[in-house]
Amino acid sequence: MSRSAKSVARQRPSAASTNKRPTNATTKKKTFQKNALALALFGSHHSHLAQIENVLGIVIHARGNEVTFAGDAENVARAISVLETLYERLERGQDVSQPEVDAMLRFSAEPERMVRKSTTGVNIRDRLVTARTPTQADYLKAIDESELVFGEGPAGTGKTYLAVAKAVESLVRGDVERIILSRPAVEAGEQLGFLPGDMREKVDPYLRPLYDALHDMMPGEQVLKRLESGEIEVAPLAFMRGRTLANAFVILDEAQNTTAVQMKMFLTRLGENSRMVITGDLSQVDLPRGTRSGLREAREALGTVDDIRFIRFKNSDVVRHPLVSKIVHAYRHLESRRGAGAEYQEEDADKDSNET
Repeated sequence: MSRSAKSVARQRPSAASTNKRPTNATTKKKTFQKNALALALFGSHHSHLAQIENVLGIVIHARGNEVTFAGDAENVARAISVLETLYERLERGQDVSQPEVDAMLRFSAEPERMVRKSTTGVNIRDRLVTARTPTQADYLKAIDESELVFGEGPAGTGKTYLAVAKAVESLVRGDVERIILSRPAVEAGEQLGFLPGDMREKVDPYLRPLYDALHDMMPGEQVLKRLESGEIEVAPLAFMRGRTLANAFVILDEAQNTTAVQMKMFLTRLGENSRMVITGDLSQVDLPRGTRSGLREAREALGTVDDIRFIRFKNSDVVRHPLVSKIVHAYRHLESRRGAGAEYQEEDADKDSNET
């Protein structure tokens, strides 16, 4: 196991390695005691080491269990910290794969939050779903501490996935009696009566992302059983009026497509021993032009209310394929140049309506 990861990394040099020359070069060595864990830590063909090299712009060479780091002193320290934390993860019996390495590299930019990463997660199906960005860690912490949490940001940041994970954890642990999943069905104009089937069959296509997350957290037969028993309920937003949602973990997805009236109605459904998580992205509003988003109104009205948390995700929090983050950033850059995009258009529409 004497191969240098640099031979792999050179296939795809990073911006850090091509645009930034070390200003304070150093060389450090680190030994990892357990052979099997060291093999898992370094990755197949030292792919994890190459990944760290690409991001931090340093050289890493592994011989046996000993790793040599060379490059900018700050980035060498970050690399050692990342590997030490991942090694601790392996010692706890958890897996280390490319997403975990990527997550730790993100956390390493904020060293004071590295410890939080190792302890912030959701226990489901005999595995720990952990935060992969500092913002995700804040989000999970907010859900633990607050009864009403808003998660706002671009697609692919884990807003919905982590909310469903926390809901399943709470249900299995007995903290709540049921999970309620809702979403505005703007594609059908919230007029679902003409569609065939019962209510669940009518709304299922619009709640598919929530179902996908559920099936990732629980065996399929358990999901079906709990749906039939009412422990898990799916309902379009329009069917929430007049209800009190007690002893439940409630998730409202795609909240940017609620109207101000719908959002107020939904928020006032919160009952005893319940938690609400509301997710959305103001850059993807599908409401008719000139209609103000209930998510935007809630942010303005409730931003200073105690016990309500607003977590804002950024492009850097996207945890899907690396290209997704670049795509989101490119579109937002284009929209900002045009002064357009759903989020900006809505602000203009609000101004126009106020002027008239």
